[in-house]
Amino acid sequence: MAEPAPKLKIAGGNRAAGVPAPARRSGPDLAGVLGLGVGFAVLLIAAVVGGAPNAFIDVPSLLIVFGGTFAVTTISFSLAEIWRAQRLMLVALFSGTPDCGEAARRVLDLARLARTEGVLVLERQLAQLRDAPFLRRAIALVVDGATPEDVEDVMAQEQSAIQSRHAKSASILRKAAEVAPAMGLIGTLVGLVQMLGQLDNPSAIGPAMAVALLTTFYGAVLANMVFAPLASKLDRNSAEEALVNRIYVIGAASIGRQENPTRIEILLNTVLPPEKRLGSLE
Repeated sequence: MAEPAPKLKIAGGNRAAGVPAPARRSGPDLAGVLGLGVGFAVLLIAAVVGGAPNAFIDVPSLLIVFGGTFAVTTISFSLAEIWRAQRLMLVALFSGTPDCGEAARRVLDLARLARTEGVLVLERQLAQLRDAPFLRRAIALVVDGATPEDVEDVMAQEQSAIQSRHAKSASILRKAAEVAPAMGLIGTLVGLVQMLGQLDNPSAIGPAMAVALLTTFYGAVLANMVFAPLASKLDRNSAEEALVNRIYVIGAASIGRQENPTRIEILLNTVLPPEKRLGSLE
């Protein structure tokens, strides 16, 4: 009968060997949701207090700005890139980023397990690493016998590809932030042309003026309250994910070298923020 797995004492508490805790995420990014919600709430309150909230709704203006921004942005990129950017935009707004401190502790769990039972025992842990595919691939390389240098090289190339995809998505959002005000200006010109062409019909001047003004309004709101902030959020999330992936690479390469977990902790603390650094392995 197999003996029960020994208990490993690591920084941050005790965990059972062979059961590394999943990397915890920081939770929904309430700052992004709150900021966007408050921003639009302020606009709504201003419209209601002004006494004519319906005046800020104009279907032709919406079509010009939203449809035009999407169409013109798509010209510069592929449909697949546009779709990926939209998906990452939602992730950036509603999902938290991996916790680098928890990621470091997870690596230490694996290091202690490999130190106690051998590197090959980590093969049984791969199924539990599905929530961290980058770490899973790095550990799989170690289990397959890749040298630490090969692990670092392969995972560095993968990280570069990930950052390239994130940078592309952020550039799409920034392009949309540039296009939206331009579409607003085009809509303004359309409205002015319509207005000037119907000066003899007073009833048509109001709708034409609404198109002229609201397209500029929609374009400015879309660019400065949605696309530009989300592009910055994507950059921030990408940087935090890159830090977590760097932690995974350091840990996997160190496990491949069969280094002491205490040394791995020291290496991880060199890249962790001060408030996330690990304590003693005692």
